[in-house]
Amino acid sequence: MPASPVFPHTLTDSIGFFAVLVLARVFHLWILACDAYYFGIYSDLARLIRNIFQMRPYARQLSLDLPSGQSAFLWGPRKVGKSTLLARRFPDSKRFDLLDTRKLIQYTREPWTFRQEVLALPEAQRRRPIIVDEVQKAPAILDEVHRLIESEGISFILCGSSARKLKRGRANLLGGRAWRFHLQPLSWREIPEFDLTRALNRGLVPAHYDSGAHRRTLDGYLNDYLKEEVFDEGLTRNAAAFSRFFDALGFSHGEIVNFSSLARDCGVDSKTVKEYFQILDDMLLGSMIEPYAKRRSRTVITRAPKFYLFDVGVAGHLTGRGIEREQGPDFGRALEHFILMELLAYRGYSEADFPIRFWRTRSGLEVDFVLGAAGQVAIEVKGGRVRQNDFNGLHAYSAEHEPASALIVCAEPTPRRVGAIDMLPWQAFLEKLWSGDLTRHL
Repeated sequence: MPASPVFPHTLTDSIGFFAVLVLARVFHLWILACDAYYFGIYSDLARLIRNIFQMRPYARQLSLDLPSGQSAFLWGPRKVGKSTLLARRFPDSKRFDLLDTRKLIQYTREPWTFRQEVLALPEAQRRRPIIVDEVQKAPAILDEVHRLIESEGISFILCGSSARKLKRGRANLLGGRAWRFHLQPLSWREIPEFDLTRALNRGLVPAHYDSGAHRRTLDGYLNDYLKEEVFDEGLTRNAAAFSRFFDALGFSHGEIVNFSSLARDCGVDSKTVKEYFQILDDMLLGSMIEPYAKRRSRTVITRAPKFYLFDVGVAGHLTGRGIEREQGPDFGRALEHFILMELLAYRGYSEADFPIRFWRTRSGLEVDFVLGAAGQVAIEVKGGRVRQNDFNGLHAYSAEHEPASALIVCAEPTPRRVGAIDMLPWQAFLEKLWSGDLTRHL
C-alpha cells in the first residue's frame, strides 16, 4: 500500500494543517519578542522554528561560471555559505564531504581510494565538476585530483576554510590548474530589505544574520570555531598564548596594530604575534590593511597596519559592542568595518584588483580607506552627525595627493557636497560602489 501523502487532501485536513502553521508562527513571534537567548528549556525549539521561518536563500554575487574542464578552489570562512552556493549552482554534481570522519580517515590513510571512487562514478557525473568539501583536511588527495585532471580531464571544485595547512604541508595546489574564488559573508546587495542595525549587531554570516539567538550563535562561533579550529588544525602549539592574543585583539581591532604591546599582553615576543595574525589571515578570518604613502615621510605613518576581522558581527561580539541607535563611537567603528566588508566583497566579486589602504599622519589626521595604486579614491566613514572638523583628514589628504574622488560616508539622510568632497549616506555610497561608478578611476 502506498504511503499516505504528507500534505492535506481534505478541507478538514487543510484547516488543521494551516492552523498548525499559524500557531507555529505565533509561537515564533512570541519567542522573537522575548529573545530566546535568555531561554533554557525553549532554546532548541526556538532555533528549530526560526530555521523554518527565518532562513532564506540569498542570491550571491559570486559568479562560478567555469569553462568546461576548468577546476577551481572555493575558499571562505566557515558558515559563509560555500556548500549552499555549490549545491544550488551544481545540484547534480557528486560531492565528497571530508567532515565525514570515516571518509576523512580513509582518504588520509589511503588517498588513492579517492581516485578509484571517482573513476567508478557514472560517466555523466564525471563530466560535471566534482565537489570536495573541506579539502584542507586531507591534503594527500590533491595529488590524486591532479592525476585525474591530467589523465581523465575531470574537473573539480575544491572547497575549504583554510589554505594554511595545505601551504605548510607543501600540499599540491595544482600548479595553476585551478582558479581561485573567495566567498565573503553576505553583502548589502545580496540581502532584500537590508537592516543596518541588525547587520552591525549580528554580522553578515548568513546563519548569524538570520538567527533569533544571535548572541549565543556568535558566542559559539567564537569559542568553538575561531579558537578551537586553530588548535585542532595544529596551527599553534601555545594554546594559552593564542587565546590571550585573541582576547586582546578586541582592544585593538580596527586600530593601528602595536605588535610590541600585544606581545606583552600575551606573554610572547613580537614575532609570535605577527605569526598569530598570519594564521588569522591564512584562515580567511581577517585582513591587514596597510598604510598608504607615495614615499617615506616623517609626518605620515608608513609601516604599522590595521587589522579587521572578516565579519562585523564577530568583531562586535569579541569587543562586547552592542548597537542600539545609528549614532555614537561604537556605531561609527561598526559602520567603518561594514564599509570595508563591502569594499572587499565588491573587489573580489567584480575581479577588480585594486589595493585598499588607509592614510594617517603622526598628528592624527586620517582617511579610513584609500583605493587604488595611486590613491585615486579617498573614503572617510563617520557615524552620527558630520561636523566641519570631520573633513580635516580628507582636506589634508586631497591637498597632498589630489584624488579623483574624496568622500565621507555617513548615516545622514541627505547627500551634500562641501568643496571637492562628496558627503554620501551609506546607502548612496553602496549604490555608487556596486554600480562600478566609484572605482571607474582606478
